[in-house]
Amino acid sequence: MCIGDGLQCKANRVPQYGTKIGCPQPNGLAPLVSMGTARESVLNCCAIQVFLVYSLHLVFGEASVFKRFIDGIAVLVDEAEFVISEKGLFLKATDPSQISLVDFAIPKSAFKKFEIKKDAKIGVDLNYFGQVMARAKSADSVELLVNDDSSKLSVVFSGSSKRSFVIPLLDLHTADLPLPKIDFDAEVKIKASSLVDSFKDAALISTHILLSVENDSFIVRANSSKGNVENIYNSKDESVVSLRVSADTKAMFPLDYLSNMMKAASNDTDVLVKIKTNAPVEISYSVGDAKFTYFLAPRIESD
Repeated sequence: MCIGDGLQCKANRVPQYGTKIGCPQPNGLAPLVSMGTARESVLNCCAIQVFLVYSLHLVFGEASVFKRFIDGIAVLVDEAEFVISEKGLFLKATDPSQISLVDFAIPKSAFKKFEIKKDAKIGVDLNYFGQVMARAKSADSVELLVNDDSSKLSVVFSGSSKRSFVIPLLDLHTADLPLPKIDFDAEVKIKASSLVDSFKDAALISTHILLSVENDSFIVRANSSKGNVENIYNSKDESVVSLRVSADTKAMFPLDYLSNMMKAASNDTDVLVKIKTNAPVEISYSVGDAKFTYFLAPRIESD
């Protein structure tokens, strides 16, 4: 066997003739010439195959679900670095205005194939990555590959056919972001469909909403010159999975950010909302084995 400059070839070796013509040699050297006849040399020439060494090779079984992962990040973040380690694939990033943060994690066990040479960071344009993922068909799997010498990410969809995209990687070198440490006063676990409906109701009234927990109820309010809306949920409602309160609390937030944070959730997803007066809200939920955790800074109005 001879290996040289990214090419692997399997040489036919016949004891009386030696190595046949056509086996490329390392360092650009000329191939060895067969001691047999030209006809034998042609018939037994070395088969050449391209052999790429991948520093990263991941396969996820459902491309449509992986698209939801990217969508849930791209609604807030334009560019970011994925961190890949032996534990899985992770991302922490803030939006351009730095009032929101997304913390995404998916364990190694969620992938059909997970091979890395060492811990790695890959920077991507998330909007463009999302457009590529949108080309996935419902039954496709998705394969992510980066070879040792490449600054590009290969995205391969496999299903009724195999389709490959190659997108450039970004050199971002982002620092690790610490997560906010907040002693929340209240938390409610609620179905995503109810939370999204509340946000849609509020959008008719205002661009900001007030999230509060009062009298053992979770309340979503919006007020403006157009009027007001109030959605009240208590622990007995079917849409409320759990409600924990240590103190009444309230805080105001930009509605578009909260709506975007629900992008990856399906109607029956359990969403955990943690609140503290005039502190960032934490919203978290799972999509399969992956977990999203979002933080959003409040709008603090002077009296």
